[in-house]
Amino acid sequence: MRGLKSLGNSNKIPKIIFCMALLMASVGIAQEQVKTAATNAPGTRLRTWELPAVVVVGQSTNLLHEEELVGPADQPRWTTQRRFPKVRIFTIPDDDRELEYWTRVDVPKDGKSEVQHFFEFEMGLPYRLQADTYLILRSGDPDGDGGKDGQTYYDGQFEMRWAFANWGKLPGNPTLYGEYVWREALADKVEGKILFGDELAPRWHWGVNLVVEDELSSEDEAPGEHTSNEYSATAGLSYTLIDEKLSIGVEAEDAYTSFQGSRDKFEDEIFVGPSIQYRPCRSTHISLLPLFGVRGDEAAKIFLNAGWEF
Repeated sequence: MRGLKSLGNSNKIPKIIFCMALLMASVGIAQEQVKTAATNAPGTRLRTWELPAVVVVGQSTNLLHEEELVGPADQPRWTTQRRFPKVRIFTIPDDDRELEYWTRVDVPKDGKSEVQHFFEFEMGLPYRLQADTYLILRSGDPDGDGGKDGQTYYDGQFEMRWAFANWGKLPGNPTLYGEYVWREALADKVEGKILFGDELAPRWHWGVNLVVEDELSSEDEAPGEHTSNEYSATAGLSYTLIDEKLSIGVEAEDAYTSFQGSRDKFEDEIFVGPSIQYRPCRSTHISLLPLFGVRGDEAAKIFLNAGWEF
């Protein structure tokens, strides 16, 4: 599929983002407003905001609705939808289904920005498993050489994660995460993570990811090119301003990249930035995270995410 034309002028990107976010919010609001007899029928799959809270002896009953424990893994409601744009934690409940749209913009200090659009489907599975699949549209400067090839590339991604135990049984609720990315113009990538997350106090939530990423060899590599290994840590802190409606926070990433066959070539990048999440309704969330480069060749990485649980 090489040689496909670009999606168009970059000034269309804000319109695409706005339309996708508005569509998800509108559908989510309509979903909550439509009440039928089938909704309460026996055997009907409940959405995460409809799940009954798990009663824990000795636990305060004055919890925020988003901090009540629900589902077979006894996890807080706030973990059933993505809380942090960059940092991942735990898994979504069994039988949960979510659609997400992402825009990621990588802004280098020199050269052309790269824009990626992600269309994601998430599925909760028994035994604290979760499977995610993506279609990715990538345009701008895919090989990072500052060129302007004017093409759009179509990539794919598959993720699988598994939480070791029910929520609260182990410190930090550790979760294993594996990912494979097929890329049209670049070498494929594999990635492994261990995810941590929990509550510091009422309204305060945190997450930490330890990441290893390996870029695989490609038959299309030019002489002198090298695949890379990246080792990174990401962290996020979130504070709920309005229960199940509005939260703010901060996220950071420290990434070290080494290039195989070139001992003197490596990159060390640090990013930090504020995050905000707004939920027009219980089934929909919209998150924004601009990460600013403190060290390295990139000026910023901007993430916008809109998700809908259906």
